Amino acid sequence: MDLFGALHKSSECQHCQRLRQRAAHSQMTAKTILLIEDNSSDIVLTRRALERSHVAHELVVAQDGQEALAYLLGSGEHAGRDLTALPDVTLLDLHLPRMSGLDVLRTIRADPRTRRMPVIMLTSSNEEHDVAASYDLGVNSYIQKPIDSGRFAEAIGQLVAYWLLLNEPPPRSQVMRTLPPALLTSPTVLRLGLSSGM
Repeated sequence: MDLFGALHKSSECQHCQRLRQRAAHSQMTAKTILLIEDNSSDIVLTRRALERSHVAHELVVAQDGQEALAYLLGSGEHAGRDLTALPDVTLLDLHLPRMSGLDVLRTIRADPRTRRMPVIMLTSSNEEHDVAASYDLGVNSYIQKPIDSGRFAEAIGQLVAYWLLLNEPPPRSQVMRTLPPALLTSPTVLRLGLSSGM
């Protein structure tokens, strides 16, 4: 079953037709997906699932929290990156080396450049305190990773269908117009105690 069939078995429904129209349009403008994940098997599974989604995309992989923040905030090897080019959706693991997923989420939401970007917690944990803490920090969705690889691929397909085709993203232009030019090019939040580990 393709990603549209995962949402609705009838390919003739109006909902599916709208999805197909948006998917066709998305082929002209590739979506950026940031995957923050240290498990190599899950990275491979996610990459394969995204390839089957038939949505044009660029997958950026960060294997720990500090690497992810360096990409988002333009630090280290990502210095000089266009910071207005944010991911269309970020898939964030909870348990990461060097910095937890919750700390990454906290930093994302504290920075005016990234606080509106969609972040999905995609993790093996179903602990109630992890779910609660994630929503308290502003995660957009919390999804437990299916153990079965087929169900994992289906879950990724559904995520792509919703967040890249159905969801209306936040208006970035309004945020960027209110920021001083220096903030668009300097990793200010990263300097609040995270830069020492970079």
